[in-house]
Amino acid sequence: MRDFSNDHHWLSINTATVRKQRGVEIPLDRIIDQCAERGIRAIAPWRDQVMAAGLDKTAKQLKAHGIGLSGYCRGGFYPAPDAAGLKAALEDNRRAIDEAKTLDAPCVVLVVGGLPGALEGKVAYKDIGRARSEVFDGIAASLEYAREVGMPLAIEPLHPMQAADRACINTLEHALDICDALDPQQTGMLGVALDIYHVWWDPKLEQQTARAGKQRLLAYHLCDWRTPTRDLLTDRAMMGDGVVELKKVRGWVETAGFEGFCEVEIFSSLDWWQRSGEETLDTCIERHRSCV
Repeated sequence: MRDFSNDHHWLSINTATVRKQRGVEIPLDRIIDQCAERGIRAIAPWRDQVMAAGLDKTAKQLKAHGIGLSGYCRGGFYPAPDAAGLKAALEDNRRAIDEAKTLDAPCVVLVVGGLPGALEGKVAYKDIGRARSEVFDGIAASLEYAREVGMPLAIEPLHPMQAADRACINTLEHALDICDALDPQQTGMLGVALDIYHVWWDPKLEQQTARAGKQRLLAYHLCDWRTPTRDLLTDRAMMGDGVVELKKVRGWVETAGFEGFCEVEIFSSLDWWQRSGEETLDTCIERHRSCV
């Protein structure tokens, strides 16, 4: 297992972690500067932040600072109530792939979607089997274009509590089953993003991580599980402040062959989003060295 105790060479910051600082939305260019000031070598930006800052401008700023990407957030959200909606989802994912190419990302992370309209509280249908079928077909279609341009796709299984509204793929095993069905040759073009927050509880996590192997493990996301959790979406804990055996899980991930960045992704409306970006980033660096 890699030794992180002396540096933060393999630390990446998902920009959601510091997109709010002291409760205020911070522009992406400032976040990039803050990371560069601390010698952080990689980030994972969100599409809305990139579009607000400007795609080409962001690409130039990253290059100027020598900062790479650990992933691009996000594609997915495939299910829809009708053919027009399904087509629109595919077109949006194609744009996400093109944006990721411009930023030289290693993969597009797919949060695949759940029941259409659930996020707004107005579901178009309740058939989760249908949603999963539309996700499968959507990934298959996106993969065709991803292969053409050389941009890997990483399916991110989300915790079952988000099956209705954000992702109806909820275990690493399910995500890998889709990978095996659509990419049986393990070409490296389709894999998974393993997010501690969503999969730490899974009794098959060690087994399925080994199954994923180097070809499928495209991204690794870090935070911790707070107890008690005060909000199921925006109360992730800083590494070391929760109950996850982080070093054990990283051992499984690296034994399986993962050698990339450990990407800190913390949604924290009641804690870290109320602090300065400097404090949050400095704590990420310290915990990366001591807890991850």
